[in-house]
Amino acid sequence: MGFPLLRADTSRVSAFLYVVEDDDDLRRLLVRSLVEEGFEAEGVATGSRALLRQSERAADAFVLDIGLPDADGRDLCQALRAQGVRAPILFLTARDAVPDRISGFRAGGDDYVTKPFALAEVAERLRALLRRGGAAPEASAAPGLRIDPSTHSAVCAGESVALTPTEFRLLGALAGRPGETLRRLELIRAAWPDGAIVSDNTLDVYIAKLRRKLRQLPAAPAIATAHGVGYALRE
Repeated sequence: MGFPLLRADTSRVSAFLYVVEDDDDLRRLLVRSLVEEGFEAEGVATGSRALLRQSERAADAFVLDIGLPDADGRDLCQALRAQGVRAPILFLTARDAVPDRISGFRAGGDDYVTKPFALAEVAERLRALLRRGGAAPEASAAPGLRIDPSTHSAVCAGESVALTPTEFRLLGALAGRPGETLRRLELIRAAWPDGAIVSDNTLDVYIAKLRRKLRQLPAAPAIATAHGVGYALRE
């Protein structure tokens, strides 16, 4: 569930944020601290709620916990990017290993802080992200296609099809940059753990599975092959 929206003095508000964190006390503390720092902030506890609220009011930035009750925060990040959301995303994580950090960046995240963290650092990192890119305009989204991180499914025209975690990450990478050809190495890095040994044939097999699943959805975009380069999601 979400917490009531807290508002700072409007003369100080610099951006509107969603704090996506399932720990009630930490979420409440983060929201209050960010409001005191001059942001406007709203806390939500789940990935599905974050997607709903984003559709109702677009955020300028997100503070996103990786461990959510209904979705991996990295999958939520991919789902947001696939919808055309380009607002900066700051991950909160209890894991500081290099592969964990890399996976967050490859999912579309912009920065991270490791728990436990200083509240002032979260605010400063957000300011830096917003200065770097401003309130980024919405990018184009895959026409009619939505990916749901809470159910690991693809949805189009009211119909849905289940995806494996690897299929979800592959489709998320393609849907986040519709019409653009992603190189094979980019897709492998997006869909498999850092350091995994993945052959070209394995990638092709997964793309073939995704194509079959997308054909089950009415009006879903298709995956096109750029021979010798990679793949793209196109109408």
